[in-house]
Amino acid sequence: MSQRINYRFVISSLIATYLLVFSGSLVYAADINKLVKVCTDCHGENGNSKIINSPSIAGMSTEYFAETMQEYKDKTRPAEKLKNKKKTMKDVVKKLSDADMVALGEYYTKQKFIPFKQDFDAGKAKAGKKLHRKYCDKCHTEGGSSAEDDAGILAGQPSGYLKYSLGSLASGKREMGEKMAKKFKKMQKKEGDAAIDKLVHYYASQQ
Repeated sequence: MSQRINYRFVISSLIATYLLVFSGSLVYAADINKLVKVCTDCHGENGNSKIINSPSIAGMSTEYFAETMQEYKDKTRPAEKLKNKKKTMKDVVKKLSDADMVALGEYYTKQKFIPFKQDFDAGKAKAGKKLHRKYCDKCHTEGGSSAEDDAGILAGQPSGYLKYSLGSLASGKREMGEKMAKKFKKMQKKEGDAAIDKLVHYYASQQ
């Protein structure tokens, strides 16, 4: 069983427990306003980033959000140090409890995702769309824009973040589930290094 699947099981259990016992009120989480304030510095108001290297976190599912925070906390997911920022995500999540992560996830899933306004190459975006349909669409549906996949939102993310995130997967610095790894490696073998760049332009084009 992959690391990602283990996280999914644990996070799903946590969410189910909190909702059952507290009827949606996570009484053991820290003050949500204080938690959100920490996130806003890098991820923008309501989770919509204004920084090219920082992802927007609005609209993503509670499960995926909490799972990602746990990966940072366990140091299994690489974290980029942003310009003029003293801390990485690994530093930020150190003091977050399980309840904090779920509470933040519930907050951000209710926020509207706003695509990042940025330049892109139309030719590369067209090629990237074909790659997405061939290798990614089964898990990242609707062009990578559906939060219901519990796989994050790719469409409309800042291109700097997309380059870092996809690059981490390509280099092996970031772990993937078995199915994703198989597809990703197949894409790299058949399409070459340019595939990542084309996907970045495709996702960036969705504004």
